Amino acid sequence: FYDDKGSKLFQQIMELEEYYPTRCEAEILSKCGAEMAEFASGDKFNLIELGCGDGAKTVMLLDSLIKKNIEFNFVPLDISQAAVEFLLGNLEKKYGEIPFKVQGLVAEYFQGLGWLTDNASERNMVLFLGSNIGNFNKPTALRFLRHLWHSLNDGDLILIGFDLKKDLDILYDAYNDKKGITKEFNFNVLDRINSLLGGNFKRENFQHQGLYNIQTGAMESYLISQQKHSVHIEEVGKTFNFEPWEAIHMEYSYKYLESDIQSLSSSTGFEILKNFTDEQGYFIDSLWKVKK
Repeated sequence: FYDDKGSKLFQQIMELEEYYPTRCEAEILSKCGAEMAEFASGDKFNLIELGCGDGAKTVMLLDSLIKKNIEFNFVPLDISQAAVEFLLGNLEKKYGEIPFKVQGLVAEYFQGLGWLTDNASERNMVLFLGSNIGNFNKPTALRFLRHLWHSLNDGDLILIGFDLKKDLDILYDAYNDKKGITKEFNFNVLDRINSLLGGNFKRENFQHQGLYNIQTGAMESYLISQQKHSVHIEEVGKTFNFEPWEAIHMEYSYKYLESDIQSLSSSTGFEILKNFTDEQGYFIDSLWKVKK
């Protein structure tokens, strides 16, 4: 999903009227950033953000740390080099001379955890915002969190964004926006397969749909075949035959109850220090401490 074009499209998604998570989390960080910073006070530490994007929300927490004269190094990580460069440019525009050390990393999440392991002697706070955890199914989320636990020290902190279960119409609108940017975000994957792997997908053969799976608790995005057709992908030497209404499952976005958050933390070695929520109760930024 997250080549440079995909990253730009996701930034546009975050600005959509229907896409509430960005606004909700920005409200939390604006309202509660000072309290979050208090939990991080003490010796200098690394503030590592996994999947930083453009960093628009993160700046609110950075400002809170600066106001409290808390010393830290900022390590923004993203799979998109353009996203990391864009964030670093935004920091330079905002601060002029950036008042903290910054080291941008272009890597996937698990590569980022490798960086954490290599710097295990230092104090750390990890940011995993924007409900990125929701892109993992439960077994993968547990594996990721356990890996994160092993990469951190006793007493280290993580701040994780969780999108809560809510009215289904609100969820549906957020993943089927009127401007069609979410659709474009998903179709971009087919375009990439065509350009990088020699595929011959035709957009007009598919329809985008986001649906809520009541059994799994996830919004699921699909590209649904509209007719019988075949797609050949040169680099893998295979042809895929589609029937009408056969779907390509593109992504998950799991939604949570507070009890789910408690279960995830306790089963992976973390203690919840506090759950911060927006006024509508749509979203939680949960602050966890490593227990070893």
